[in-house]
Formats: sequence, C-alpha cells, structure tokens
Amino acid sequence: MKTVRIAICQYNFTVGDIRGNLEKIKKGIEKSLKEESDIVVFPELSITGYPPEDLIFKPQFIEDCQKAMKDLIKFSYDKDILIIAGFIHKLNEKDDIYNSAAVIYKGKLYDVYNKIFLPNYGVFDEKRYFSAGNTIPVYYYRGIRFGVNICEDIWYPTGPLHFQTLIGDAELIINISASPFHSGKQSYRERMYSTRAGDESVILVNCNLVGGQDELVFDGCSTIYNENGELIGRLKAFEEDFSVFDISTKSVFRKRLKDIRRKQEKDILKSPFIHNDIVIEESEKAKEKLKMVNFSIDNLPDEIESIYKALVLGTRDYIEKNHFQNTIVAVSGGIDSALVATIAVDAIGKERVKAIFLPSRFSADISREDAAILCKNLGIELLEISIQNIFESYLALLDPVFKDAPAGVAEENLQSRIRGNIVMALSNKFGYLVLTTGNKSEMSTGYATLYGDMAGGFAVIKDVLKTTVYKLVEFRNKQSQVIPERIIKRAPSAELRENQKDSDTLPEYEILDKIIEAYVEEDKSFEEILEEINDKQIVRKVLLMIDSSEYKRRQAPPGIKITPRAFGRDRRMPITNGYHL
Repeated sequence: MKTVRIAICQYNFTVGDIRGNLEKIKKGIEKSLKEESDIVVFPELSITGYPPEDLIFKPQFIEDCQKAMKDLIKFSYDKDILIIAGFIHKLNEKDDIYNSAAVIYKGKLYDVYNKIFLPNYGVFDEKRYFSAGNTIPVYYYRGIRFGVNICEDIWYPTGPLHFQTLIGDAELIINISASPFHSGKQSYRERMYSTRAGDESVILVNCNLVGGQDELVFDGCSTIYNENGELIGRLKAFEEDFSVFDISTKSVFRKRLKDIRRKQEKDILKSPFIHNDIVIEESEKAKEKLKMVNFSIDNLPDEIESIYKALVLGTRDYIEKNHFQNTIVAVSGGIDSALVATIAVDAIGKERVKAIFLPSRFSADISREDAAILCKNLGIELLEISIQNIFESYLALLDPVFKDAPAGVAEENLQSRIRGNIVMALSNKFGYLVLTTGNKSEMSTGYATLYGDMAGGFAVIKDVLKTTVYKLVEFRNKQSQVIPERIIKRAPSAELRENQKDSDTLPEYEILDKIIEAYVEEDKSFEEILEEINDKQIVRKVLLMIDSSEYKRRQAPPGIKITPRAFGRDRRMPITNGYHL
C-alpha cells in the first residue's frame, strides 16, 4: 500500500526505425528519472513501431530488435527505475515470436509478458505474425503488486486483467497499446477502460501510441482510472506527451475488503496461468518525493475536431517519415482541394506547400478567383498552367478515331488526366509529394478519374464523406477564416463540361452519404437501406456504382483512416465479383 510515481511516455515511434526508436526510449527514461519516477511506461511495440507488418518476416529485422532490447537492458544498469516497453520477443529455443512487453530493472530483464489476445480483424493481422502468450504474471515492486498486459488483452472482460486482479491480487494494471483512431473510438475506448477498472477494483494505467503510420493514425489519449472507474488522468490527443502520476493503492485495498462478490468468485476460480509474484525489488520503501504530483486531465476533442487533428497528424507523419520536403496540391476552386491544402499547411507549414491551378475552357472565372483567395489566405505560392492547348491537341489527335461519337466521359477525363500528368511532372522535377483531393463519397462511387485526379502519393481525405468535408471546413474556419465562403456555398462541380454539377451524376450528398454509410460501413442489405432512403432507383444505382468501382479504389493512393470501416485495410472486396444486392 505504497505510493509509486509512474511516468507515461506517449511517444511517436517510426515503424522500422529500431535505432531511432531506441534512442527516443532512452531519452524518455532519462526524463522520467529527472522527475523521480519509479516506473516508466512506453507504448506497444515501441522499439519496432506499430504495425511492422511483413518486416516481421525478415530474420534480420527480428535479430536487430533483439539487439536493441539487449542494448536497452544494458542502458538500464545504473538506472533506478522500472522500465516497461513493447518489443518483438523471440524465444531462443523456438521459432515463435511474440508481441511482448519487457519488464526491466537495473540491468536485468525480469520478465517478458507475451500478448494473449491477438486481433485479426479490420486493420489488424496479428495472427499472421505472432504466437499467443499463455502466462499471466503478476509483479511485486516497491510494495505494490501489479500486472502488465497489451492492448487487445484488456478488451475482454474475462481476459488477463481479470485473472491478474482476482487471482493475482494486482492492485495496479499497466496496459501498453497501439490503438488506432477512428471517429468515435476515443470515447468508446474510455468507456471500456472505465468499466474494467471499476469492475475489478483496480487502478488502470494505459499508455497509447501516438502518430501516423501510412493509413493509420494513433491518437494517444493515454489515461489513468482509479478503482471506481473514474478518469483521473489523460494525456493529450494527437500529440506526443509526457506526464508523471503519483499512485497510491490504499483505496484499492479498502474497496476490495467490502467486495463480497470478489471474495466468492476468488474462492471458486483458480488459474494455472497465474505466476507467483515476480519480485522486482524486495524493499517496500517508496522513495520520498520532493513534491506530490497532481493529476491532470487533458480535454478530449469532439468528433469533428478529432477528425481534423487526425488528418493533420496523419498527413504530417506521412510526409516527415517518408522524408518529403515539400508537397503540391491541385486547387480547383472547390471545397475538397481547399480543405486538403489547408490541412497540408497546418501539417507542415506554408513554406512547404505549393498549389497549382490548371484551368480549361470549362473552368469558371470564380474558380480562379477563389483558388487565388484561398492561397493568399494560406500564404502559399499558387502556380497556374492552362491545359486548354493540350486538351485541344488531344481532341484533334483523337478525332479520326472518335469520329462522330458524341462527346462524353472520355473527353471529360482527358482533362483530368492532363492535369494528373502535369502535377506528376512537377513532382518528378522538384520532388513534391502530390496530395490528392478526392473524398470518400467520390471514391465509393467511382466519381474520380484513374491517372487523373487520383494521380498522386497520398489521399488525405480518401476516408472523409462529402458531408463531413463541409463540417471540417466549418470547424477550421472557426479557428481562422482561410477558406472563402463562396467555395463553401457553391454547388460542387468537376467543371469538365459546360454547367456541370456533381448532382447531374450523383444523388445529393446528404442522401448519397447515408447510403454509403449504410452499405460500406454497416453492411446493410438493399431492403434495410430502403427503410432509410425510400427511393429504390437511387439506392440501386448507388450500390451498383460502389460495387463496380472496386478496381479504381485498388489503384488509389493510401489515405488516412478516420471511419470505422475504410476502403483497403478494413473493407476488402473482390474486384471480379458476381454477387450484387
């Protein structure tokens, strides 16, 4: 029943950068020692970054990870602090590898906890790589009995935490995780943590990863709950953060004394997986601190602010971790490209973002004006290259082949592909990362041009529905009015033919997005969708567009996941598919 000071290092690690990640861990340890911490905690797979995917199939990668762990153990020799860090563990006598947490103190690896529940759904493929652990240790350190588990382990009510607290009498649980963001995930995750802590009468510390990794964004929001399930500490959302907390287990003991249910269940439930206490430091004397640390709870952003911050963080980390110096966005005078350009500026600064306007004869004067105002507001350079002469040359070249066929989609897409060629030429010449501007409503229905507006390196709003685009713009403009009001109010148009509007081809976005959410994200049937959208013709048309556009989506750049079911990592449909609702 002593007090320990726990340091939470909510850091942004890079997949594959084992040496860089190790150095960041060492700096976190040094910082924690300056704060007189007893325990320092890092996220899941902090040494390798998460998720390392098929890097795990490289024997040298596994060997380098083991070397880094040995280095960390050696580094800890003269450090009076308990270290808990995620890494890939390989048993010497077996080929099995594990997603693990190292428990290190003063130059000794006291134990390795191997993750038991391996997620294999949505964006997760852990059973492809890891073996499941089968032991549930409890540790004794400075008078406190505690357990360690990893991410998915805590999502199960009768998982490791239950045995660690009930049979192992753990008063404190430390969960290290790499739990990726999607809209609504933060509050859902926190409700679960609260339930676990309250049900098991245990203090729960969670250290979550932060940062972008390809399509995934990890939001941080590491938390601490007391034995009543009350939130007593939260770190920042979508930012690296470091904080220390003083934790006493007196109240845990007091609550458990009165819990008859716990006593009865403990009498009948025994687990062969629980180890005897692994004693890390026999002394029960907690070090006296210069001062007690007060708990702090950082605010949890609302849904739209969370999405915006996720897009900024995901864009920044994709650019920085892949070592791009500058980016370029083709601005059209429309709302999607305006949002992407704004996110880019917020992510890496105006000096590193270029914009280009590529008009044809169908581009309205107000599109040029609005693109210019946007770029002036953002403080970014705007280039302009007319595609009209190139477009006319293409038409003349193709005229003998097209003959008397009426103009249509082919001529429209020519303009988009000319623009794609020019933007990619600038990318090749100057090393710009091209940020594409298509949204989820367009990606769902195939309302996009292969090798045209889909050409680029990173699709920032690929998982953002059009109706959400408007909400994000409204949110961002409340911070500072950068996106012109006329862009927001204009009817969306690709401007590839005279007087064109998106609604000529698509239903109104309020209707379209409801159908997409129902079909793509919720897997509802045709009949179920009709209960929400009472228009058989529109629903059938949209579902056919979604089903027939899979080949396009396979060729799209990676983009940031912000919904529960994004294309690619989450929703994996066959291209050749004879099944339609």
